[in-house]
Amino acid sequence: MAAAAGPADPQSGPAAGARFFCTSGRGLEPFLMREVRVRLQATQVEYVSGKVFFTTCSDLNMLKTLKSAERLFLLIKKQFPFTVSSVSKGKIFYEMQRFISDDPESWLNAISIWKNLLELDAKKKKLSQGDANPLKRKMGENDSIIAKKLKAEQMQETQENRECQLEKQIEEETLERGDFLTEREKCQEEELQNDVAKAGDTHNQNDLTFRVSCRCGGAIAKTLSAQEAGRIIGIALMKRFGWKADLRNPNLEIFIHLNDIYSVMGIPVFRVPLASRTYMRTAGLRSTVAWAMASVAEIKAGAFVLDPMCGLGTILLEAAKEWPDVYYVGADVSDSQLLGACDNLKAAGLMGKIELLKVSVIELPLPSESVDIIISDIPFGKKFKLGKDIKSILQEMERVLHVGGTIVLLLSEDHRRRLKDCEGSSFPLNSKGSHSDEPGAEKCLILEGKTGISETVSSSFEANHQECLHKMPPFGSLVPVECYKVSLGKTDAFIHKYKKSSSSGL
Repeated sequence: MAAAAGPADPQSGPAAGARFFCTSGRGLEPFLMREVRVRLQATQVEYVSGKVFFTTCSDLNMLKTLKSAERLFLLIKKQFPFTVSSVSKGKIFYEMQRFISDDPESWLNAISIWKNLLELDAKKKKLSQGDANPLKRKMGENDSIIAKKLKAEQMQETQENRECQLEKQIEEETLERGDFLTEREKCQEEELQNDVAKAGDTHNQNDLTFRVSCRCGGAIAKTLSAQEAGRIIGIALMKRFGWKADLRNPNLEIFIHLNDIYSVMGIPVFRVPLASRTYMRTAGLRSTVAWAMASVAEIKAGAFVLDPMCGLGTILLEAAKEWPDVYYVGADVSDSQLLGACDNLKAAGLMGKIELLKVSVIELPLPSESVDIIISDIPFGKKFKLGKDIKSILQEMERVLHVGGTIVLLLSEDHRRRLKDCEGSSFPLNSKGSHSDEPGAEKCLILEGKTGISETVSSSFEANHQECLHKMPPFGSLVPVECYKVSLGKTDAFIHKYKKSSSSGL
């Protein structure tokens, strides 16, 4: 991983640190945990499958640099899952509304932090633009003020008429379901309004528009649809905070994930997912997986890095963006893939950083032991049937790699099975693993319940990792070092890391 910048300026982010979480592909959680520590100086790093929680003082510019995350959220609240067995829908609706009404401060604090992050980012951009051309800024200052006033008036007028139909629909649905609130909640209503009033103009409650995005899994998904859960939360937010629903262009989006392990709510920090790289014109391998493979390789300045089956060049692009002072070469036999890779290099501004060759992976025009690092996604699926060619491919990679060099491969289960058949025996494992150096606290997520009691949510990552390592076959002088099982959507694959132990052949 690239060297991290120094600790974030205390004035650039929340002074005491804000609580965030990122979604990630299954199996990429270890990479994301390491990354948030290094890049963001994050603390309290915890995970469950598909999510990593952490605390940091970093600003938006630093948060944007995360490479192994899918999406980033400011955490509002997480707690135990809702109980759905032998419970009526009305009771579930009531519990979901209490999710908001019982702890309004969590919502108010999260909104305040979210607005501060956006305001700080806007100020930095304005200062940057002003420094670049102060004369132009001064000349256009009056016009800008007038334009802003007109825009504000138009927005205020539009705001009064917007989403009336949606609110009416939500209110009608509430009446159809009946009132599931108690007298106790009416008292809470008054208390909450006092809390909102105390928050002052900083929160701008009445001006806030929102929409709710919901995902349900496990037992609750059998009882409630995501749309139903989203509507219940939306109604509760409107009643408690006076926010207006806006499905098309809201100021704020609320993300909710409900399953059998936890209930979590957050605010998306960026509209565009972190995994959607702006510098990638044509998508190939998932960018987060490509970056994870490059990070496993431990690339150093001055190294010679080869991808002998580069396809659209995704792995090399991710590596070159992160570790620029390296000589990169990509090879492929497909003209269309190389053209796509060339387009991606142009879009990323890396034409001079990566050399592309049209050659076969089993006939590389390179001297023996000339390459420091090989990183490659070995094609698999119905379109690619390598069969026994996997042996020839690895033989050629082993030839051009120097002693002590590293190979990082993305392999299918079929590839792994064929390699094991080629070797004919298992290899005694000697690996540091992905979790063996992680503190025990990072092997679970502690969820604080409403009663203050903590519950440990166990993970199967460690067991899966050990199983993955023991099934990882050696090949000739290539010694297995690390293995990670990762999700590619509908299928799984394995990131294998090898070290070349000697110059002896197969």
